[in-house]
Amino acid sequence: METMKRWFAVHTHPNGEARAAMHLKQQGFEAYLPLYMKKRRHARRVDMVKRPLFPRYLFVRLDPEFDQWRPINSTFGVSQLVANDHGPIPLPEGVIEEVRGHEIEGGVIVFDHQVPFAPHQRLEIVDGPMTDYVGIFECMSNSDRVVLLLELLNKSIRVTLPREAVSAA
Repeated sequence: METMKRWFAVHTHPNGEARAAMHLKQQGFEAYLPLYMKKRRHARRVDMVKRPLFPRYLFVRLDPEFDQWRPINSTFGVSQLVANDHGPIPLPEGVIEEVRGHEIEGGVIVFDHQVPFAPHQRLEIVDGPMTDYVGIFECMSNSDRVVLLLELLNKSIRVTLPREAVSAA
């Protein structure tokens, strides 16, 4: 008889996703913890660190009719398998495959960033020493920063700012 394995969500303890995934794999479960690269600022340094795409959740593939799934709830790092009175609740078909479709080498999820502004759109600076100045959107730089043209002292000046420092004028 063929089993019908599906993906199920596992709720973890705070910051316990990696530990839970490791212990589930040691028990023979197929566990999936999607990660993405996040900028971390600390002590005047900026670096990139892997973080869970869905904090406090990971996914496990099983057939609840045939697999012994109850030990998942007592696994180190796991809070509980997402379930109701009738048992584990499966994810909709194709969700994990869609997420995995955005993986690059190394298993990191990358989503295509849309350019948040239209060319020549007027943007207001909302943070920093140039707050309240209005400039013209030129482009996004490689590091997800906004490049604006500002009129200062009758000259066009190119300014690069964090994405969070501007909003539509």
